[in-house]
Amino acid sequence: MKVKEIRELKDIELDKKLVELKQELFNLRFQLAVNKLDNPTRIKAVKREIAMVKTVQRERELAAK
Repeated sequence: MKVKEIRELKDIELDKKLVELKQELFNLRFQLAVNKLDNPTRIKAVKREIAMVKTVQRERELAAK
C-alpha cells in the first residue's frame, strides 16, 4: 500500500490493517525458520507497511491534541 492509501483509511480500518500485517509478519518469520519462505523480500515490505501504518496513527494522535 502507498502512504496516500493508508491515510485514506479510517482509524478502525488502520487498527485492523495493523493486526493483519503483524500476523502476516509472524507467518513469514515462521516460514523463514522452517525454510519454506518463497519471497524473503516480503518480510522487509511488511515491516515497512507496519511502520507506515504506525506513523499515520501517531500523526492522527498528535493532531487530535
